[in-house]
Amino acid sequence: MKKFSSILIAFIMLMLGVAVGRLSAGSPDAPGGPTSPAAQMHTLEQIYQRISNGGTFDAKMTFFTEPGTAPGTGTMHTLDDIYNLIAYSAHVPRTTRNLCPCGNLGDDSELRKGVLWPDPRFTDNGNGTVKDNLTGLIWLKNSNCFGAQTWLQSLDDANGLAAPACGLSDGSTALQWRLPNVRELLSLIDYNAFTPAIPSGTPFTGVQASVRYWSSTVVANNTPNAWDIDFDIGTVNRNQPKANTYHVWPVRGGQDGQ
Repeated sequence: MKKFSSILIAFIMLMLGVAVGRLSAGSPDAPGGPTSPAAQMHTLEQIYQRISNGGTFDAKMTFFTEPGTAPGTGTMHTLDDIYNLIAYSAHVPRTTRNLCPCGNLGDDSELRKGVLWPDPRFTDNGNGTVKDNLTGLIWLKNSNCFGAQTWLQSLDDANGLAAPACGLSDGSTALQWRLPNVRELLSLIDYNAFTPAIPSGTPFTGVQASVRYWSSTVVANNTPNAWDIDFDIGTVNRNQPKANTYHVWPVRGGQDGQ
């Protein structure tokens, strides 16, 4: 009973804190004072827009001046708005980082929908691996270590990868690596690029411009075949017989890239 009472009191205090925060014009100062870089803050509107479609706000402001009055009408959202958006929106990344000046109303370059790409998008870990800061996935830096293989051999090559093979010095062992699924492989594509269709300036080596890379995803209505990605312009291909020989680009990690 005593434990339950403590939990109830903590919950009530939390709710009172939220209520006070909504009523107050300003926000409590973070450590270092409101003008310190450590005190950088965002309005709910900024948070809402970044979750919704990438928004127009930087990841962090260079400074913050505490407002003297409450924000104007229509500039804020409730916590329920934001929670609902997190729960029900698909957080799809933008198709490109550098958009073409196409000028067509309603096209991808004009709308710019999707999650903003981090800068840098990729980090060279210095151990034969590259981290995608957008997805959290860890990719083999050498994208052409195994050459062209059948689908079954590609699975074996990826599953059996271990340091120090393929330039790895990360201490990874067999079964930590795998063949990426079709959506993971597609996440590397930059539709503003071609031959190869990946972001410019990436730290990857050996990317084959006009060849196909196997995914681990089997075609649902034709299981002897699998999906692959053509890195010339980023075409997704289906119904490719598993006896075909395409390239292998191992990946590890998942949601958090660990």
